[in-house]
Amino acid sequence: MTRIRLGLIGDNIKASRAPALHRLAGGLCGLDVQYDRFIPAETGLDFDALFDRCRADGLTGLNITLPYKERAVRRVTIDDPLIARIGAINTVRFGNDGPRGFNTDHSGFVGAFRETLGTRAPGRVALFGAGGVGKAVAFGLVALGAREIRIIDTDTNKAAMLARNVTEAGGGRTGGTVTGTEGLTDADGVVNCTPLGMVGYGGSPVPQGRFPAADWAFDAVYTPGDTPFKAQAEASGARFLSGYELFFWQGVHAFEIFAGTRPGDLNALRAALDRDRAAADA
Repeated sequence: MTRIRLGLIGDNIKASRAPALHRLAGGLCGLDVQYDRFIPAETGLDFDALFDRCRADGLTGLNITLPYKERAVRRVTIDDPLIARIGAINTVRFGNDGPRGFNTDHSGFVGAFRETLGTRAPGRVALFGAGGVGKAVAFGLVALGAREIRIIDTDTNKAAMLARNVTEAGGGRTGGTVTGTEGLTDADGVVNCTPLGMVGYGGSPVPQGRFPAADWAFDAVYTPGDTPFKAQAEASGARFLSGYELFFWQGVHAFEIFAGTRPGDLNALRAALDRDRAAADA
């Protein structure tokens, strides 16, 4: 059985399900996948030194997560102009021609949205978080035909840059604006692309009692599955798109980049992940 070595670099990744997804996907494709977590603070290396060590150790590729998705851009060649415009990557494949960067958060969000919400248009969207995953999701919303993306972030310079890029990419169909929580008013969709709700991070970006009567909501957080944002969204009557769906689809797309193939039966992969999670929780 062919063996490939993969890894994940991030700060808050001990609960990540990525190792299980890639190992199980490999098994369905006849590949032996070794997938390790790399936390810079625990290795005594900064991101760049750890990135270089993974490459020197012969890994096939890496996933990149918070807070390194934007920093990783300068370490890779990006062939897709759209991904270069996003300015953040979550997948790196090492090869003889150097490391190549990809963003499967972007393609994964589009896949997750269509799988769960069908062909509906996103409408007017209030998006919290202009960091790496926020950028990927924003451009995914452009691809899905969003009418307006209202970007809410404490870093107003970063939010303004994303708003400009979204407007340019939208070609007159999608507009990007910078706003505060007033952007929740009459929003058709609400998106959380901040760490709030993750293990180690409390709360929700939406103030209590301010969740609008939106049609749909998406939380990029998937560990834990039940977050304050999710409770707010469901209480408001919004159809909820789980961060687990983004996790699943971005993982499938990343695995295909690493291995050059994908499991033919994605339902089998979902079922295997469910069994693995149940065993881990037992």
